[in-house]
Amino acid sequence: MHKRQFARDAGEVGRARDFVAAALGGIAGAELLADIRLCTSELATNAVRYGPAGRDFLVRVVTLHDTVRVEVHDTGDGCPRTRAPRHDDDHGRGLLVVAALADEWGVAERSGPGKAVWAEFALR
Repeated sequence: MHKRQFARDAGEVGRARDFVAAALGGIAGAELLADIRLCTSELATNAVRYGPAGRDFLVRVVTLHDTVRVEVHDTGDGCPRTRAPRHDDDHGRGLLVVAALADEWGVAERSGPGKAVWAEFALR
């Protein structure tokens, strides 16, 4: 397992993506890695956008047998859900992207405030 804290800042989303790619150390092919990086961006962006001011977010990468799980923990209230954005909306598609690319995704409770939003990918 690999984990790292990131500041609640839009500039940290790219660093979270790079952290996940480095943590995987080449065990995922290029196409799968691109999907994992994109999902990490979407989950981290939500943590930055909806998390409480002044609080960091945590990214965990867990590899179990033939599965990679990326978790983004934040201390924000509420439970993320997919939306049905209008064609001219400039947001609201992130979890739809995660649902389309990940094999599974969900929300889990964590010790302390907030939640962990996760996405799992089968190593093919």
